[in-house]
Amino acid sequence: MALVSAAEMTKKAREGKYAIGAFNTNNLEWTKAILEGAQASNAPVMIQTSMGAAKYMGGYEVCYNLVKNLIDSMGITVPVALHLDHGDYEDALECIRVGYTSVMFDGSHLPFEENLEKAKEVVKQAHAKGVSVECEVGSIGGEEDGIIGTGELASPEECKIIADLGIDFLAAGIGNIHGSYPSNWTGLSFETLSAIADITDGMPLVLHGGSGIPVEQVKKAISLGVSKINVNTECQEVFAAATRKYIEEGKDLEGKGFDPRKLLAPGTTAVKELVEQRIEWFGSNGKA
Repeated sequence: MALVSAAEMTKKAREGKYAIGAFNTNNLEWTKAILEGAQASNAPVMIQTSMGAAKYMGGYEVCYNLVKNLIDSMGITVPVALHLDHGDYEDALECIRVGYTSVMFDGSHLPFEENLEKAKEVVKQAHAKGVSVECEVGSIGGEEDGIIGTGELASPEECKIIADLGIDFLAAGIGNIHGSYPSNWTGLSFETLSAIADITDGMPLVLHGGSGIPVEQVKKAISLGVSKINVNTECQEVFAAATRKYIEEGKDLEGKGFDPRKLLAPGTTAVKELVEQRIEWFGSNGKA
């Protein structure tokens, strides 16, 4: 199956009260694990690259060709969108040119008027090529590729203005953060989420920082309009833990256990299993 825009899958998720899992990839193993997990779950999925991960992997064209070719070679039949996560203006335009089927322009750290103007141009160029667009209002807490957010609550009125540009889904700060959640985290602001959902007239909403949010809060957020949930940190954690276990047990010293195909296998399996579990949490299993 060819890569698809995320517009239709997120719209269906909003209407059906489930969410699309959007999983960040960092290499070949993670990309395969995400695709295998989605295929086993019969779920539509979004594979995301941050700007930093794309640079690490060799550039956006490498990422595009990797995902596209794996879909073909692995016989993947579920809908897959390739998405730029937290892209700046120039990177969003480059990904549209390269062939990504979905992009996020993150101008949340900019003055609102500048965010608005750049978002307009991204939407114009993306939609001309059938590419879906995500924008953000109210920065997400934590740090992502040098963009630092304090976890502010988005203004519903500003969300409405951005939504009216014709974007396909909207990320809004509702107390969520990137990375691991601290022990004193007070939880998601469902009051803010409800207000944003009401004023944006059924637009699919995005929950960033999906790693570590209790499942009860995840499900409530979905019931209020969240239709895309980003997962990255948890994949990193389970990959690292499984790899550490393999080495600490000395398996890399047994026979050809040092072979990277064997060394990376436990972490890859752990990512696949997490993808399947989160897809079940999000309710998108069987929705392909």
